Amino acid sequence: MQELALFLSAFLAATIFPLSSEATFVLALSEGMSISYALTFASLGNILAIILNYWFGYWLSEKTQTKLAKSKIGSKSLAYGSKYGYFILPFTWLPLIGDPLTLVAGVIRLRFVWFVIIAGSLRVLRYFFLAQIF
Repeated sequence: MQELALFLSAFLAATIFPLSSEATFVLALSEGMSISYALTFASLGNILAIILNYWFGYWLSEKTQTKLAKSKIGSKSLAYGSKYGYFILPFTWLPLIGDPLTLVAGVIRLRFVWFVIIAGSLRVLRYFFLAQIF
């Protein structure tokens, strides 16, 4: 059950919902979940959510651009994505701006495989470093 809670927390945190999965990750570790399990479930949830964000951006490009342009963070994300392309991907793990950038990656049609490799590995590394600190 703890694994499902961690997975869902990480998944929802990587969508447009203003949640943080780091607290759930640390809680799971403090309650005795192994680092490898915690890394697996948190990373899997987070990566699947950014993939979903990417495809929402890709398939709903026009609607997504309009919605992103209406919010301050979304409009900045869209502007940076359009200007810098792949160079936005290292920032996708950051709080607040990272999740809109995963949508923008789909909107501007960055290559999916590179998106997953770069943004996904950064999500895993974030949890890995958090586990090392804990």
